Amino acid sequence: MAGLTRRGLVAGAAGLAAGTGLAAGTGRTLLLAHSAFAGHETGPAHPERPARMRALDEALAEPGFAGLRREAAPLRADAEAAILRAHAPAHLEAIRALAADTANLPARIGPDTVVSAGTWEAALRAVGAGLRAVEAVCGDAGVRNAFCQVRPPGHHAERSRAMGFCLFDTAAVAALHARARHGARRVAVVDFDVHHGNGTQDIFWSDPDLFYASTHRMPWFPGTGAASERGVGNIWNAPLRAGDGAAPFRAAWAGHLLPALDAFAPDLVVISAGFDAHEGDPLGGLSLQAADFGWITGAIAEVAARRCGGRIVSVLEGGYRLDALAASAAAHVRALMEAA
Repeated sequence: MAGLTRRGLVAGAAGLAAGTGLAAGTGRTLLLAHSAFAGHETGPAHPERPARMRALDEALAEPGFAGLRREAAPLRADAEAAILRAHAPAHLEAIRALAADTANLPARIGPDTVVSAGTWEAALRAVGAGLRAVEAVCGDAGVRNAFCQVRPPGHHAERSRAMGFCLFDTAAVAALHARARHGARRVAVVDFDVHHGNGTQDIFWSDPDLFYASTHRMPWFPGTGAASERGVGNIWNAPLRAGDGAAPFRAAWAGHLLPALDAFAPDLVVISAGFDAHEGDPLGGLSLQAADFGWITGAIAEVAARRCGGRIVSVLEGGYRLDALAASAAAHVRALMEAA
């Protein structure tokens, strides 16, 4: 573990997205990526697979993204302490023990969440990407927002339970790090994945200075996300029906969730950026297009510009149809660059 951490700190300082072969640009949007995310092996039939990273690498290598600042997602000495702000100690130790039992890997947590030989490093680098992104948008001169191209995803990981491909809730960990270390008193997570972020909702449920808003298909996995689920008035769910497309999606955000976000007046906005609401996604069932992800990103950025100096940290969640994932994430990152 100590050796991995030292390597991660060196890689983070290098300022390059490992595995892309691309030099960092000088724009105001930071991209955090790493070749280790492809080392989280889930099996050839699993939808949350390493090919997702390759699809995004190719999309974000296009000339229009040359201005991205690029850094390697780091392994950090404070990653585990950051995880413990969101997750119970027993949860962290259970994942560590499972990953350390190399003779019995790959292993499954429930029917769909896989731990393989490369998972522990990938999961810690995902957390490290979120921490570094928070630091960059809160403190680095010239960085306005950031996109964390990471896996495994995180928003289904509850305080004491891994599920739905997710081990640690990267978005929630990043939000709590911003509050603990960077003076962000009120932090919002907004989520447009097709699946409800039950993990983030669970972690945020009782804290009025944390805000969670989500559109998602319902009824659908994981079975949470009703509009009546309000926490202490800080949870805002806008369920969508199977087949819904741009009109109900945009109406839910423009008429309900974005005004709530604006009224919350966050010091930082974290996005759980899932792209499986795209039409044709094998785990989705909604009918969004890439342009809809560009629209919602721009709309969130407008609120962030008014309330918190445009500070946004975006963390990849779902998206399992590779061409749609690539096009949608490209639209999302393009909108972040335009907002910066």
